[in-house]
Amino acid sequence: MEIAKFEYEQAQAALGSVKSTNSEVKKNFDIRSPITGAVLKLYEESATVVQAGDRLLEVGDPNDLEIVVDVLSTDAVKIQPGAPLRLVHWGGSEALAARVRVVEPAAFTKMSALGVEEQRVNVIADFLGDPQVRKGGLGDGYRIEAEIVIWDEESVLQVPSGAMFRSGADWYVFRVQQGRAVQRPVKIGQRNQAVAEVLEGLEVGAEVVIYPSDMVKDGVTVAPKKKPLGK
Repeated sequence: MEIAKFEYEQAQAALGSVKSTNSEVKKNFDIRSPITGAVLKLYEESATVVQAGDRLLEVGDPNDLEIVVDVLSTDAVKIQPGAPLRLVHWGGSEALAARVRVVEPAAFTKMSALGVEEQRVNVIADFLGDPQVRKGGLGDGYRIEAEIVIWDEESVLQVPSGAMFRSGADWYVFRVQQGRAVQRPVKIGQRNQAVAEVLEGLEVGAEVVIYPSDMVKDGVTVAPKKKPLGK
């Protein structure tokens, strides 16, 4: 409503600039910003002829930021409004807390760094906490990395993803028992690149072989790798 009112007032001002009782045309009139903020982009840096509707500059309030993160469409279907979000690797020493407000319903095509076309979806989130602290110096268009929570649970038994391997359609690990590697089937729940939730097949405290090579077979003797001093 405020933007529409502003546009109406500007149209009235433009119309008034060409209306005059003494047939003189006013050469200048003021265009006022609809918001209190700062100039974010300047599209025309020098004097030139412009047409109605041409972009001259972009204004915005740097104290009223939102977070826009594009994710793969296959990941977007797992994200729900209200999900916690953390900003990391944005330049500050601590992660910034936020919460997902909306997952846009339409995807767009984006070229990956490897030159592969991907279908991606914008996820929009709002900062949490004190407005003067939460953004920590972030500005419009800054680079960020986001971690979005799609599932959480307390007291979860986990195994490193590097310990798991497939045989057929099932997951297995090599559990260390009495100095030998014993191949054990495991039932996996939620997982990411680092760890996986173990539903069946292991118990708390079990030792497993990480990144087993082709030399590791069921029943082979194994021992902990000794690290060099100072490492």
